[in-house]
Amino acid sequence: MTYKVTVERNTLRFSAAHFTTFSGQAEPLHGHNYDVCVEVEGDLTQDAWVLDFGELKAIAAALCQKLDHRFLLPRDNPLLALTDQGDAWQIACGERRYVIPKSDVCELPLDNSTAERLAEWFCRRLAEALPDRPNLRRITVGVEEAPGQAGWCTLALDAS
Repeated sequence: MTYKVTVERNTLRFSAAHFTTFSGQAEPLHGHNYDVCVEVEGDLTQDAWVLDFGELKAIAAALCQKLDHRFLLPRDNPLLALTDQGDAWQIACGERRYVIPKSDVCELPLDNSTAERLAEWFCRRLAEALPDRPNLRRITVGVEEAPGQAGWCTLALDAS
């Protein structure tokens, strides 16, 4: 049998600015009111749970809070020229230049700030926050940029 728990929306939201790159160019700077859905699959524990809803929601909500009202900077994007100015980041792509205070930036170890990569970031952070849970098999996260428009990622967890 397969068991899973899900938590979504309500407290799993964040608003953030970003732009993605594609075909060698950057789209215009804009923002979204993101909704997040988290699904954790695994075997039941001795107490017949996959994972406590409250614990999962608290971890995911803290991750949303980290991104909320920030500019999402994919620091590994090869098309972006990043300059650390001490208290700000200068971000250049083609003819466009932005200078954004570091206090308004969330640096992410990603190559792009797409919904799919944000879902991957959530999966990896959730896996780090849930160590030593041999019953857990997979984490799936959906990041919805707009109603009906979401990127998803599933991370298989090592059951060794």
